[in-house]
Amino acid sequence: MTNEDAAKVLRAARDLAPAIAARAAEIEEARRLPADLLGELKAAGCFRMFLPRSHGGCEVDLRTGMDVLETLARADGATGWTVMLGSESPHLFALLPRARFDAVYTGGPDVIIGGGFNAQGEAHVTEGGYRVTGRWSFASGCEHADWLFGNCVLMDGGRPRMGAAGDSREMRDMPETRGMLFPAREARILDTWSVLGLRGTGSHDIAIEGAFCPEEHSFDIFRGQSSVPGPGFVAPVLHFVLHMGAVAVGIAQGALDETVALARSGKKRLYARAELAASPVFQVHLGRAETSVRAARALLRATGDELWDACVNDPGAAVAMAPRISGALAWVTEVAARAVDACYQAGGGGVARDASPVQRR
Repeated sequence: MTNEDAAKVLRAARDLAPAIAARAAEIEEARRLPADLLGELKAAGCFRMFLPRSHGGCEVDLRTGMDVLETLARADGATGWTVMLGSESPHLFALLPRARFDAVYTGGPDVIIGGGFNAQGEAHVTEGGYRVTGRWSFASGCEHADWLFGNCVLMDGGRPRMGAAGDSREMRDMPETRGMLFPAREARILDTWSVLGLRGTGSHDIAIEGAFCPEEHSFDIFRGQSSVPGPGFVAPVLHFVLHMGAVAVGIAQGALDETVALARSGKKRLYARAELAASPVFQVHLGRAETSVRAARALLRATGDELWDACVNDPGAAVAMAPRISGALAWVTEVAARAVDACYQAGGGGVARDASPVQRR
């Protein structure tokens, strides 16, 4: 069941989708979301959709959030991915002490975090916090983020701090890690995002060199407990996994849309007598791809509804769903990739050009 604010966010995303699709080449060229589009997405509630209403957010349910992300990714993959990560900011801020969470949102609800989930930095324990140095890759949206974080190996006395005695054997054999949070102005953004796909995400490297991070600005990304109540903050990493699946389905559906438009334009393959749309081989391959994407969407929605029900009624059961949800993401991603591959093959050599919308998928 969705609340009124949730329905408004989904309608706004659908209303924005045609304009986003029309600007996909511009987004790709700029390697980031344009400032005016970022403002429109904020106004639509996309970045605060998971934030509790108590803090000015929309408090949408999991299914609505997935539908919003699929809608945006269908219009433009980079926009869908960037909004996905930005919209998950409340889940990460909720891993801080509650007083810090509240303080983050005193200036308004559209606060965006970016950073690196891989432990590519070191945090040396010192009085009151940590001295942090590191460089993190794939910091999507870092150029418009308000806060940046990097996951770090905790260093104590010059050596990695290993898992605690109460941890499982596997965890005891691994160094402890912790996310270190900084105002965006304190980090360096290194222009590294020159890639073939999802260029518009601006997923540059970020770096921190010898900066102090107070203890209350650090958090355990993967095992931390939320300081914010509510079903949207139960097992947030599992929500993230399903969000990624929704973006993958949106990207694949967008490729299918663009391939259908190409076929309807009268496209002929080289040396073919008939138009592409009239080819039985094309029809079979496109039909298989479309059916596979529908199946992936159905699995995601069913799994998302089951997770949400557990988050509402039985949080312990939600955590136990982790293997199934991870497996679902792997399968959905493979299906989406195969569907996009089918669109590439159907489109011929023209889809390899920058001018082709399929190329951005």
